[in-house]
Amino acid sequence: MMANLFSVFEPSTNWLNLSLNWFSTIMGILFIPMSFWLIPSRWNFNWNKIILTLHYEFKNLMGNHFYKGNTLMMISLFTFILMNNMLGMFPYIFTSTSHLSMTLSLALPMWITLMIYGWLNNSNHMFTHLIPQGTPMILIPFMVLIETISNSIRPMTLSVRLTANMIAGHLLLTLLGNTGPSSTMFIYILIILSQILLLTLEFAVAIIQSYVFSVLSTLYSSEVN
Repeated sequence: MMANLFSVFEPSTNWLNLSLNWFSTIMGILFIPMSFWLIPSRWNFNWNKIILTLHYEFKNLMGNHFYKGNTLMMISLFTFILMNNMLGMFPYIFTSTSHLSMTLSLALPMWITLMIYGWLNNSNHMFTHLIPQGTPMILIPFMVLIETISNSIRPMTLSVRLTANMIAGHLLLTLLGNTGPSSTMFIYILIILSQILLLTLEFAVAIIQSYVFSVLSTLYSSEVN
């Protein structure tokens, strides 16, 4: 039962045991309608409004250390995660963001890059960031240790948060679907209604988690300046 339950997260397929399911990571490009590339079009207009909203949001988070083009990376990160989260809501499509190997490969290189940039260019600021203002002298070694640990686990918390949220929703949908055939008609209708509500919630979670990932990444980048 558990092997079948978690088989939806298996990246390999039955053809030569290859991990062809990872192709779903870039498969979202095929779903972009042709009218999107025709300017002006309704698809392009709506997406430009979303991009501008995200641009102003990330610009405010970066504060006085904003430079032109800085928000482009975070908007691209948001778009990539959102595309994979949304594709995972459809049947028989592999959800790449439900694997730590995928989310950690997004969070870890970005965190390492920010740390290298911060310690090379703003060493004094990085040192002072380890000790909150007003800390008693006796607590300074402990605060340095705590801040170092909390800073070091940031890429893990980013990746685990996204992975856990995507796995939880898929598992609930799978569990409800497995109990349907052996139930009565009344329970069967309740399960269908519950799945519809849960699927709607999962679409919201897919959007929220991609936004949270990009916002936290923006906040981490603003701290190194």
